[in-house]
Amino acid sequence: MMESALLVLLAYLGGVLTIVSPCILPVLPFVFARSGQPFARSGLPLLAGMALAFAAVATLAAVGGGWVVAANQGGRAAALALLALFALALCWPGLAERLARPLVAAGGRLSQALPASATGWRGIASSALLGVATGLLWAPCAGPILGLILTGAALQGAGAASTLLLLAYAAGAATSLAAALLLGGRVLALLQRGLGGGQWLRRGLGAAMLAGVVAIGFGWDTGVLARWSLASTAGLEQRLVDGLQPQRDPGPAMAMAMPTSGGPAMMMQAGAAPSAAPSAGAAALPVEGVAPPLDGATQWLNSAPLTAADLRGKVVLVDFWTYSCINCLRTLPYVKAWAAKYRDQGLVVVGVHAPEFAFERDLANVRRAVQELGIGYPVAVDNQFAIWRAYANRYWPAHYFIDARGRVRHHHFGEGGYAESERVIQQLLQEAGAARVAPGLADVQAGGVQQAADDAALHSPETYLGHQRAERFASTPPAAPDRAADYALPAAALALNAWGLQGRWTVGAESATLDAPAGRIAFRFQARDLHLVMGPGPGGKPVRFQVRIDGQPPGPAHGIDVAADGSGTVTGQRLYQLLRQPGEVRERSFTIEFLDPAVTAYAFTFG
Repeated sequence: MMESALLVLLAYLGGVLTIVSPCILPVLPFVFARSGQPFARSGLPLLAGMALAFAAVATLAAVGGGWVVAANQGGRAAALALLALFALALCWPGLAERLARPLVAAGGRLSQALPASATGWRGIASSALLGVATGLLWAPCAGPILGLILTGAALQGAGAASTLLLLAYAAGAATSLAAALLLGGRVLALLQRGLGGGQWLRRGLGAAMLAGVVAIGFGWDTGVLARWSLASTAGLEQRLVDGLQPQRDPGPAMAMAMPTSGGPAMMMQAGAAPSAAPSAGAAALPVEGVAPPLDGATQWLNSAPLTAADLRGKVVLVDFWTYSCINCLRTLPYVKAWAAKYRDQGLVVVGVHAPEFAFERDLANVRRAVQELGIGYPVAVDNQFAIWRAYANRYWPAHYFIDARGRVRHHHFGEGGYAESERVIQQLLQEAGAARVAPGLADVQAGGVQQAADDAALHSPETYLGHQRAERFASTPPAAPDRAADYALPAAALALNAWGLQGRWTVGAESATLDAPAGRIAFRFQARDLHLVMGPGPGGKPVRFQVRIDGQPPGPAHGIDVAADGSGTVTGQRLYQLLRQPGEVRERSFTIEFLDPAVTAYAFTFG
């Protein structure tokens, strides 16, 4: 009981923090548009309608599947049109009068039909309707607290507890907005008395509302504003989670864990964490625990949602991956080969896509990657990390091998160990009573980015460009978090594994974004392959680039995403292979110059 009360308080406080979250900024003009009217009959119904609309959409999103997302997009479009019309009416009183005529006539008829005591409800109803429209537009940042609530709702299904938490979150947001509305009303009253008129104020609010509609329509409320804001609440929310959530013994690796915030703790590098399971050649594989269910996925690709009942009697390989992870891409040919070779003998492969970067949460991006990579087995989209936490997982890639009775019998983290893993599959199929298990090992011939790394020549680590995890940054000035700055590369040659920026860049938490043409990134590396995770400008506008190695076009050392003359184009949010060196591998200087602005660079990886 005490724990439930703490969760409700946590949800409420998370909602209160929404007022300083960047995603709420486009909604504020709609709220302040009612600040000059009585709070009880105007502001309060608006906030109540907004909170209820948000709670309803969030509840459906948590338990209803992908169809409600499309429905909410329609609701957002209708709400945008309604609020744009309302904003135009504020800017031009003549338009407001024309729009109001049929409503006034209807109101007159309603006034005649209603008793005198009921006519006051019309203003309340109109404010509540505006609040519902605003609630459809409200997309709070999915920080730790909201992620906890939605994950819990998805895991537990529709119920009083989930609804109560969502309402507490919405009530917290409404509380902070109410305080802003009351304060805003006093400020507006002072301005009106001091300046003797309100028409300019109406037009200003109308212009602000139109700006908000444009911002939401172009997705800036969750994109640009989230990058620019200096008032991100994720850290503060995390401290609330840590402070109010009771401490628990994590228990065995396979124990169900209470959903907590954020993403994975670290990324798996090849060979960094050997499997703890014994050799598949042992007389019997150990039982590591009962496999958690897969019902926390936000979406399923290539399959309807798979339940424990659906998988009972099958041998299951659960593969945690994300589509821009080079280690995952190099493991993928083996996973696909096993899925094809043993499908008819009782093996089910389930890919659990747990995103590392924000763009990997975009379902269209994941769907496109699954298609381009030729993945035909079921993929659970784990955007809220519900399945990740259930497995207490920490790595990409991670493989969990589950027997026909639903028990985890083996696991492997990272690349390699393919022969051992395939023998585990064969042994579990034999235990399950498969009539004939295909002998031998799959013959996998991988190329492109999926080709195995040259470990003997690999002396450069994965390197992130966002300020949260950046290391060995050599440019001047030092990285300025979340604001545009002009950077210069050092005059001297870079040290091994040092990197830097040239030009005007904004270094965000997980990436660096170019704010003007002719920006460059330089890296001193030693590896056969060099990759860079990148994305194009707003709206997917392509960004042209030129690659140089030791100051020259790469020639035969070009990667699959670069021509021999070093030219290439960023067209989507993914990993790009820029270099693959033939022959001897030694220290080299790499530069990439972007001819167009707005490219976003996330991380270097090597092979």
